[in-house]
Amino acid sequence: MLSDSFLLQLADQYGTPLFVYDGDLVKERYSELYDFIPCDKLQIHYALKANYSIGLLKILRDAGAGIDAVSPAEVELALRLGFAMDKIIYTANNMTDAEFESVCATGVVMNIGSLSRLRKIAKKHPGMRLCLRFNPDVCDGDSVHTMTAGALTKFGILLDDMEEVKALVREGDLHVIGLHEHTGSGLQHAESVYTAMSRLMAAAAPENFPELEFLDFGGGFKVPYKPGEERIDYVTMGGKIASLFNDFCKSYGRDLVMRFEPGKYLAAEAGHLLVEVNTIKRNRERLIAGCNSGFPQLIRPMLYGAWHTIDNLSNPDGPRHLYDVCGNICETGDRFAEQRELPEIREYDILAIRNAGAYCYSMGGIYNLRSMPGEVVVSGGKVVYRRRRLSDGEMIENILKEGVDL
Repeated sequence: MLSDSFLLQLADQYGTPLFVYDGDLVKERYSELYDFIPCDKLQIHYALKANYSIGLLKILRDAGAGIDAVSPAEVELALRLGFAMDKIIYTANNMTDAEFESVCATGVVMNIGSLSRLRKIAKKHPGMRLCLRFNPDVCDGDSVHTMTAGALTKFGILLDDMEEVKALVREGDLHVIGLHEHTGSGLQHAESVYTAMSRLMAAAAPENFPELEFLDFGGGFKVPYKPGEERIDYVTMGGKIASLFNDFCKSYGRDLVMRFEPGKYLAAEAGHLLVEVNTIKRNRERLIAGCNSGFPQLIRPMLYGAWHTIDNLSNPDGPRHLYDVCGNICETGDRFAEQRELPEIREYDILAIRNAGAYCYSMGGIYNLRSMPGEVVVSGGKVVYRRRRLSDGEMIENILKEGVDL
């Protein structure tokens, strides 16, 4: 784990706002899953949407990880970084015909989650090898916004539509080599994992899909965000997962590959967003600490009420007060935390917003025309990758270059 004193050094050296990622912790989390899930044919595919830092991707590539990609650009990035084609799966929803064709041309296996797209494939791409994504009708996750199964989701083919799926597969002479499901992000209940797995494995019966090579059970592994929050017992969960899968392989008649696609589990805890406080304001009963970053650069608290622990690196032992930690964006909801008890915050103190490694930079934007923060990846006690923050002038130049007068 990176020390607070080292984080302060990085803030001083590279400026703020700054995302700092602990590459060694990402690699450790990746290796842990192989220890937790005792399956000889386990493959971990990193959910690239969680964080596309080149430094982290190279660390995961060298560790042997595959990629779960959800856009043609993610596929292209993975290929250009040297991830093997057969270690990438493309799982998009509501893809355009052009997007489908561009990824199809790469040879990457496509994970199809709608009857609409499956009908098009059966007509235009007979004989194609593909994966099918089913909705396991198990609803779980840390927010309704991140639950990806059940009645209200846009993801996956209903298990009720199995007969139409099989008819389309026959019509197009399609080769279904994998089945996929994903229940949600930040799964709250181990039983949800087991139930979703069991439903996918029931769908994977040899009489339905005799050519399977793998089953993909998505991601969603929960990590603790709040102080004192207990870690999930992944050793026990992993043993149960392996047992269920081994029993399935025996009934199927041969061993298949088991895939999982974690993003948050690998990257979240490794990330820190360092910000500098520039304003202290008392607004009647509210004490406001205003800093030099805002919600477009870490949107999870404003988007769906996500909690991120915040520490005052500059004054960790100061007297504690309640603060609204606010950003620099022209929106009232621009808060990283509301009524959070923290050691006394002074102007120019450096705050660390924790668990900022997943779905933070990758969801970012330049609203109010404020550049995204810089990034550094640390491994072996030194910075191994840096992406600097664009100056205002560079950002504006990029914007001016994007348009063409007609």
